[in-house]
Amino acid sequence: MTDTALSESAVGVPDVWRLRARGCWAEAAALLAPFCDDDAGAALRRAELLVEGCFYHVDGWADAEDALRTAEALASTDEERGAAASERGYLAYGATLFSVRDRADEARSAFGRSAALLSPASPGRPLLDFRRGLVAENIAANPAAARAAYRRAHAGAVAHGDTFLTSFTWRHLAGLAAAEGDLAEARHGFAESLRIRVALGHLVGTAPALLALADVEADAEAAQLRTEAARLYALLNGIPTWLAPTLAL
Repeated sequence: MTDTALSESAVGVPDVWRLRARGCWAEAAALLAPFCDDDAGAALRRAELLVEGCFYHVDGWADAEDALRTAEALASTDEERGAAASERGYLAYGATLFSVRDRADEARSAFGRSAALLSPASPGRPLLDFRRGLVAENIAANPAAARAAYRRAHAGAVAHGDTFLTSFTWRHLAGLAAAEGDLAEARHGFAESLRIRVALGHLVGTAPALLALADVEADAEAAQLRTEAARLYALLNGIPTWLAPTLAL
């Protein structure tokens, strides 16, 4: 399978994906804007893009909120409402994580609504499981609950062919393994996450993946990984912004 075919099958509309993968969330969202007045799917996808951009820029919260409100207003099925609730929870989680505003209760509530609306077989369920794992790990400080959620998310992502999501589940499971001192398992998970992101052409997510693997590799290999991460970080004009303390331009 070529990289292009893999990208299309894993992440959807090719033009939107190419912009998203290079950190151009506003430009990707603009491609969908003409369809968002009456198309719930397009409105939700646009909101997802702008919410994701907040996690890399640590900015743009108001635009993401506006887009999400539009998606919520247009949602008419349980699947659409459940996906919008998942996005609402993720935005609230991000605001909490980056200390913009404490919205942890809102995140938990929204994820609970999403779980009630999405069927166990829904293709959106693995992403919801993953996001609930993030709350368990980074807000509740409960690694056992996080691991269980990440494993459910990983199994679901594999079952639904969501290759992109598995790059995140591999990474976060590896992070838990590293925290417990299981470096072999951590190396495996971080390497798989990196491999998938490179195969998909997800440039904006590759520098963090390189740095995560570098943290559990031997010195010589780690230095090479960090050098490549710095190169990509500079290429993308300092995105993700939260890498600045590690990879200053």
